[in-house]
Amino acid sequence: MPEIRRVVIDRRGLLGLGLGMLARPAVAQAPAELRLGAIFPLSGPLALLGDESFRGLELAVEERNAAGGVQGRPLRLVRADAPDEAAAAAEARKLCAGQDRVAAIFGGLTSAVALPGSQVAEAAGVPWFELGALGDAFLERGFRWAFRASPPATEFAAVAVEAITDVLAPALGQPAPELKIAIAHEEAPGGTSLGAAQETLLKARGLTLVERAAYASRPDDLSALVQRLRGQAAEVVLHTGVPGDELLLFRALRDASWRPRMVIGTAGGYGLAETARSLGDLLLGAMSADLPPFAVNERYAPGARAFADAYLRRYGAEPRSGHGLATCAGARLFLEALHRAGSLEKERIRAAILALDVPEGGTATGWGARFDERGQNLRARPMLCQWQASAQGMRQVVIWPREAAVADAVPRLG
Repeated sequence: MPEIRRVVIDRRGLLGLGLGMLARPAVAQAPAELRLGAIFPLSGPLALLGDESFRGLELAVEERNAAGGVQGRPLRLVRADAPDEAAAAAEARKLCAGQDRVAAIFGGLTSAVALPGSQVAEAAGVPWFELGALGDAFLERGFRWAFRASPPATEFAAVAVEAITDVLAPALGQPAPELKIAIAHEEAPGGTSLGAAQETLLKARGLTLVERAAYASRPDDLSALVQRLRGQAAEVVLHTGVPGDELLLFRALRDASWRPRMVIGTAGGYGLAETARSLGDLLLGAMSADLPPFAVNERYAPGARAFADAYLRRYGAEPRSGHGLATCAGARLFLEALHRAGSLEKERIRAAILALDVPEGGTATGWGARFDERGQNLRARPMLCQWQASAQGMRQVVIWPREAAVADAVPRLG
């Protein structure tokens, strides 16, 4: 197999919408289109985030087609709805079979989609390009054709803990070990991974963990959880759940006439504009370890504003969360690797992905690209965000790290 040399892409390379680094390839007459699968939850409780994620991928593919496609071939997305594990496996089987077999699959937002879908793809020898699922289990199975551009659970956990030690405690003027911290998470692969990683980091840093509370998936009410946290006098709550869980949590806090000094969520619905519309001032001040929103320092994440402008032109509204930006940035990396592979032979695709070398700050999310042998991008990290009041209403802004921030942290809810 021909060797694929490492590709170093500087900050002027894989940025913005133009992909100026790409030379338009010579196009033969009527080239056959290249089919790519796109599996996301497009119905059910995760439909809004699934559609937002698909939009980011769609923008990346349309941009790539405008630059000449991949290997001289136009791209076509084959969209599949996977609201649960069974649907994810079934849709992956369809995409991996027969004459209409796709060259690769992009997905899947959650571990419930990524785990079963990528297992089917691995068995079929079809690369799976993950753009959002954070569960550690995704890359712990030794798969050769599964890759993830976005951060893993351990990185989200680290940012949430840094929010306490590096942001919240200094702003409160209180030593971090004195703060009583509780972890609350959904009993699902992603939530369990986050909860375990957070607990490990809190103990390693000598912080005070008073409770780790898991709750059943898709709860109707979180009043019992709130009473449990209140009984421990928790001052900081680290919360991980699926979109909708944060609505139940903050409404239960309101109904109990109690709230901690801070809630630090993890991605999911915490970055959704719809969550802010539903909760209003109840959400004001809430922090989250999150995918980068477009309200980020452009010097740190060049191209974030351009993405938001392109999104507005394409869909008639601003991005609904950071998921669109993250999936677009991740998809650009994988599409570039597909192009540089020079063929659809999966070993060449793997080699091209492992050869990517984009410095941190080299994409519109502030991420870079350097994949390890497991297929994990080592230069992808969440940011600490907060819902703050502005002249245009509430908006989610980056407050940490300092070089990415566009606002100072407000050390209180409400």
